[in-house]
Amino acid sequence: SQSSQDSDRCLLPDSTESNEDEGFPNFSTEAISNMNKIATAMISCGYEAECCMAYTCFRRNAFREVLNKLGFDSITIDDAHRMQWESLEREIGSWISIFKHCYRNLFPGERKFSDAIFSEYPSTSQRLFSELAAAVITPFLSFSEVIALTKRSAERLFKFLDMCETLNDLLTTIDDSYSKEISQDLTSEIAVVKSQLAEAAASIFCELENSIKSDQGRTPVPSGQVHPSTRYTMNYLKYACEYRDTLEEVFRFHHKNEGFDDAPNQENHDINEHLTEMPNDDGTPKKSPFAIELIAVMDLLDANLEMKSRLYRDPALRYVFLMNNGRYILQKIKGSNEIHNMMGVTWCRKRSTQLRQYHKNYQRETWSRVLQCISHEGLQANGKVVKAVLKERFKNFNALFEEIHRTQSTWVVSDEQLQSELRVSISAVVTPAYRSFVGRFKQYLEGRSMDKYIKYQPEDIETLIDELFDGNPMSMGRRRN
Repeated sequence: SQSSQDSDRCLLPDSTESNEDEGFPNFSTEAISNMNKIATAMISCGYEAECCMAYTCFRRNAFREVLNKLGFDSITIDDAHRMQWESLEREIGSWISIFKHCYRNLFPGERKFSDAIFSEYPSTSQRLFSELAAAVITPFLSFSEVIALTKRSAERLFKFLDMCETLNDLLTTIDDSYSKEISQDLTSEIAVVKSQLAEAAASIFCELENSIKSDQGRTPVPSGQVHPSTRYTMNYLKYACEYRDTLEEVFRFHHKNEGFDDAPNQENHDINEHLTEMPNDDGTPKKSPFAIELIAVMDLLDANLEMKSRLYRDPALRYVFLMNNGRYILQKIKGSNEIHNMMGVTWCRKRSTQLRQYHKNYQRETWSRVLQCISHEGLQANGKVVKAVLKERFKNFNALFEEIHRTQSTWVVSDEQLQSELRVSISAVVTPAYRSFVGRFKQYLEGRSMDKYIKYQPEDIETLIDELFDGNPMSMGRRRN
């Protein structure tokens, strides 16, 4: 009689207050044995419905108490829209942690408990556990639906992907412990919520493309350094590639949802071709949906950097800017296995070739004029060296070299290897030419005239070249004093 009255009030026994993972729900062996006897007696006497109702109420209250202690609280869409991202981010983190705790730790304990109580009636145990688990999972899925409808901004992508991965993880736990009907229903509900989160995540990632397109900055970065947007984009992509498998799934769904599977136009045909055809002739795989998006972002970034490079009036500085950003991008890709595998070896080779071309263009813009000053051609008339022309050549060389040094020592090449490569290549072209010029023609300058026009020895030229791209302006006059 007392048990019947208590069950009507659905009171939680004191022994369920502990929510320790191990042994959940923490009843003594004696208590479980007594509950088993009660359940067996009730069902055998025709009170199965009443027994199941009491048990369900008893266990739902137990889970409600556990979730309250863990801090889980459902939020409405209005609540979510009013919350600052930092607060919402904490809520999502809590959702992930508590949800995983439920289906990884609490549910297995709950199933064992149910089997122990209804040991004589395994189908009843399965049904009650399935219904309880579904009831616990539903608020978590509702939370996911709310989050999928919130504002979509770049910093939210990774939390959305964390939620997708949590739902994927949940799916792996739905097994024979659940009744077939509830298993199917849950799988279907989870798939719907996942699709909402996936579409939101794809939309957020695509916003990165839009932000690059709309970045029309009109102020060049000082000294030709790596642009902040390049750093942001590459770090964002590097982090995104750590979610590669999840993003592949996201964009497979997104492409299908966008109609790439059956769209007739050539662009969609090309994308679909990437998704379905056999590997390329060289054995490399066709690009996956996420790889296509990644390459699209890289192409947009390239075009944006090309546009920004035109903000520099000095063509040489334009190529330094392109080299700085190109090298930064390449190093980021090579430094991450995930993004490197996505972009592929061929892409990296093309990028390296492009960087070498920027290097050549820089040298042509800067040092071809210097080399013209110390060319041997045009110095002789009637087989004799014209001293006036020779002096003018030395004078022009000194002025031009000093101007380049004064300007380009303020430019910055932050990548040490690139900086070294530039200096070595400049020195390899200029120093031998200058040494040859001085060695052959200094004899035509006498006394004070020699010191006036030959201001630098070849060793001085090498030293000054090694001061380029340091971002450290210093006049050559002060340095020589």
